[in-house]
Amino acid sequence: MFDLLWLALAIALIVVLILWVKLHPAISLIIGTLALGFAFGMPVLDIATTMTEGFGGLMASLGLSVGFGIILGQLMSDSGGAKVIARTIVGLTTDRFAVYGIAFAAFVLAIPVFFDVTFVILVPLAIAIAREAKKPLPLMIGAVAMGAGTAHTLVPPTPNPLAAGDILGFSVGYMVAVGGLVGLVAVIAGVSAYSIILPKLWRPEMDIAEEPSLQTVPGEDKNPNFFLALLPIVTPLLLILMKTIWGAASGENVPLAVSFLGDKTVALLIGTLVAYLVASRDLTRGEMEAAANKAIESAGIVLLVTGAGGAFGAIIKAGGVSDLIAESVVGLGGGHFVALLACYFVGMSFRVAVGSGTVASITTMTIFASLAPTIGVHPVWVAMACLGGALSIGHINDSGFWVTAKIPGFSITGGLKVYTLPQFIASLVVIILTIIGSYVLPMA
Repeated sequence: MFDLLWLALAIALIVVLILWVKLHPAISLIIGTLALGFAFGMPVLDIATTMTEGFGGLMASLGLSVGFGIILGQLMSDSGGAKVIARTIVGLTTDRFAVYGIAFAAFVLAIPVFFDVTFVILVPLAIAIAREAKKPLPLMIGAVAMGAGTAHTLVPPTPNPLAAGDILGFSVGYMVAVGGLVGLVAVIAGVSAYSIILPKLWRPEMDIAEEPSLQTVPGEDKNPNFFLALLPIVTPLLLILMKTIWGAASGENVPLAVSFLGDKTVALLIGTLVAYLVASRDLTRGEMEAAANKAIESAGIVLLVTGAGGAFGAIIKAGGVSDLIAESVVGLGGGHFVALLACYFVGMSFRVAVGSGTVASITTMTIFASLAPTIGVHPVWVAMACLGGALSIGHINDSGFWVTAKIPGFSITGGLKVYTLPQFIASLVVIILTIIGSYVLPMA
């Protein structure tokens, strides 16, 4: 039990370093990793080797995939593809269902595009729809935050769900299918609940601080074809799913070509090349190069945090703590229900404490890496529970909170109602569907 105490103290140290010392999350994670290794009594050189191997192992699997995914999203944004997708999807709905349309548009865009960029693209559209369809602006903004946050947390190729398969040991295709389906249902159900709850809580005199601060929408002057704009998203997801479905149907007897094309790195490389081809219709070579360079700058920060989480996980695994945690959770009784709730609440605790959904996701999945076989479920359900918790309560220590609050001109209380509340509602639906799914398809 002392090992569990050391883990708790290492986590507390990481939180303190991030919140009070203001160190970067990646540096804080590495310091916490070193401290945990010393607490476990590991030889000094073994600590360094294990930490490096943990970082390198996760980067070897995820580095190129995450980088390609971020470049793909940036090219879609700068070429106007993301804007066209959003406006076309919303245009297919009536005024009555406009809030669902913009939530779905946010969900689709946030699969390859970062949350902040998705939000900047959709805010002007949300304001226009609110005026034309006579919908409350906070409701539209909250729907955008819910759709974008849910997809960013649950559907590859964003880093959190992309890392799930490597940490928990399953094909990323399961994450695409389960994360996409559960996430979409969570957004639909969540928007319905949010539409009822928000009007009872919204107080304009408290929640509105200033006029909306409209930013320039990336690719505003570009108008690519809608179906071409979708190709960079659809292509890699279909390739990954093809490999997973073929493997599930044929008992892992997958043809070499299918296995190669469905590899997440190859699939995302193909998707990125498609994004270049589509973007070349509206961007110059110089503009495409600038988009890729901007994406690589963003990717560096994401990969550093993700790799540091891998190093932390390697020390946890070397100390046998993952197995101990799995046994302890099972010892509580309650089967899948209690075990998956434990994943959810630990993920929630990290999100509340450190703000970063990436740190919360990677750390929580690392802690529960040995849980799935112990409770007899497919590891995708453990991943979903951990990610659902990491989606739950983003607030003032989260950069996404300030983007969501400030651009539409809301106060801190308004931000809590259009960012924290809708994502929390979606996370509740996610954990409910995850628990149900773990009983219906425990080992599928």
